[in-house]
Amino acid sequence: MSTATTASPIERAPELPGQTVVVIGGSAGIGFETARRARAEGAKVILTGRNPESLQRAASELDALSTAAFDATDPARLESFFRGLPTMIDHVMVTAGRPHYGRMLDMDFEQAQIAFDEHLLLMLQTARNAAPKVRPGGTLLFMGGTGGRRPGIGLGIVSTVTAALPALTANLALEFAPVRVNLIAAGFVVTPLSASLLGDELETRRNQLRATLPIRRVVVPADVAALAVHIMINTALTGATYDIDGGQQLVAR
Repeated sequence: MSTATTASPIERAPELPGQTVVVIGGSAGIGFETARRARAEGAKVILTGRNPESLQRAASELDALSTAAFDATDPARLESFFRGLPTMIDHVMVTAGRPHYGRMLDMDFEQAQIAFDEHLLLMLQTARNAAPKVRPGGTLLFMGGTGGRRPGIGLGIVSTVTAALPALTANLALEFAPVRVNLIAAGFVVTPLSASLLGDELETRRNQLRATLPIRRVVVPADVAALAVHIMINTALTGATYDIDGGQQLVAR
């Protein structure tokens, strides 16, 4: 007679009940998956994005509290968004911005300025505008990358931004305490943005990473979202940079 029993799944209470999470760039990719996971942990979500149609689809799927369609790199629109929030919030995640590649000697200053605006200045502007609205112990969470840590032709601007973001994160964590400030540095992640950047080369890149990464698979938005929500939940985390690249830095390009 068998005495084996079937283990029951462990049930736990959600860890963000009653909290409000703002995701800037929340209509697709990492931002959308972070909002989805935050909702699963009991949070209400507010989504922003550039494309009104994509934003509305995301909001409908997640039953978002509200949405706002605007370009986050527009300082006036960003300030207006935070000023118009009717209540205090708990967490802000920013996934807006994209990498800018090209030889520094060939890149015009306008393009370089855009690269800095979409990362360093957006980070500072978000912190300034969000800090009065975020409850103590809440989080400002930004996205960076690991790919620019090795110098290379065409990576000059990316490398500069990659090096600067952790320093800015640490200093903001001191200045904006007790609001916490953290940075997620991702490697290659399969998102609509990576698909648009690589085009027909996307599948080749994915296959290469599957063969070379220590985890033997490609990092996906849900992986990053899990880390993002953990940082929101764990109130001991601030001023730090968290790498998530499947070991991409450990292997040759």
